[in-house]
Amino acid sequence: MTSTSFVEHKKYIKLAPKQYEVWKIIVLEYEQYSYPDDLEMVSNKIRSKLIASNHPKSKFKFCPPKFREINKNNPLFGHCYHATQAMYYFFKDANLKAMSAKCQGPAGQHWWLQDGDKIIDITAEQYDMFDFDPPYDKGKETKWYGWKNRPHRKTQELMRLVRGKNKTKLEHKVLMEKPKKSY
Repeated sequence: MTSTSFVEHKKYIKLAPKQYEVWKIIVLEYEQYSYPDDLEMVSNKIRSKLIASNHPKSKFKFCPPKFREINKNNPLFGHCYHATQAMYYFFKDANLKAMSAKCQGPAGQHWWLQDGDKIIDITAEQYDMFDFDPPYDKGKETKWYGWKNRPHRKTQELMRLVRGKNKTKLEHKVLMEKPKKSY
């Protein structure tokens, strides 16, 4: 059974020291996938969209700029965070845990999901080019990066590509004109 879900990315403005206001919310409406039945299919779709985004003519650049050189020869490198976050939201009702740990190599940090002892790491293949493994043994349940743990816009765009534009709705809700800083 699938259910309609929402992923909200809020835009904040700092009005004064320690005073922030939400002025815009970007909402992605989508249908969740069924866990664990759709896990392999969704993993494959996410990987395929990430690899396609590496093409020079792609308008989507999911890989952070600091990792793009390595990503040219290792197409899943630099994608663990937003791929894991997208997977988490696609199976939001499954109560998967977001995990991360410091890792060897240029990335410095690696992200994946866990369902009990089961590791769900759709970018694990990036470690095939290194002489070390993902840091699962050091993993801890982790909150998302970013202001107030909000989902990243990159994640919303990846989810929209995976689910399809005709099966998602992306809405920009402007709550007020963007205020000017007052301090």
